[in-house]
Amino acid sequence: MKNHSILLVDDDPAIREGTGQYLEEIGYVIKLAESGEKAIEMLKAEPWDLVITDLVMEKIDGIQVLKTAKRLHPETMGIVLTGFGDMTTAIEALRLGIDDYLLKPCSPEELELRVSRCFERLELNRKIKSYEKILPLCCVCKSIRDDTGREPGTGTWMELEEYVWRRAGLAPSSTYCPACAQKIDSEV
Repeated sequence: MKNHSILLVDDDPAIREGTGQYLEEIGYVIKLAESGEKAIEMLKAEPWDLVITDLVMEKIDGIQVLKTAKRLHPETMGIVLTGFGDMTTAIEALRLGIDDYLLKPCSPEELELRVSRCFERLELNRKIKSYEKILPLCCVCKSIRDDTGREPGTGTWMELEEYVWRRAGLAPSSTYCPACAQKIDSEV
């Protein structure tokens, strides 16, 4: 799990370097950004599994960084790490879809725990997405359940030909594959 990528954004070099070094030592892939502007450049260049950002920075603050991260890469997790937090900013950050909120200074163990929890949620979200791509096919009659636009598992069952027509706009025609054609020829 520790091969996940983390973009760490903080305008305080001591915190940026120290926190980055700690996260690297425990096995994460870390890149550092000294400003919100630099972080957004880096987010445009490549996706990150997790963005940890200071809240208060000049020009572009941590909330703007995380909004951009979520817009560019919706799967990206985000943690605000700030020394200027209060209940109002914490609630605002969480309402915006930020995954966690930590006050500076925080212990290395607490940071590691919160990062680990973010990656657990990320992995669960990825599994859910992969399961949503599975097309339910009845093993007896070969009907397909179309869950498009519905709660998974509540779709309408239909024959393969109807599904192909509705979803792909293709009109299936019946024929034989070479193996079945050979089998039929040998039976006649």
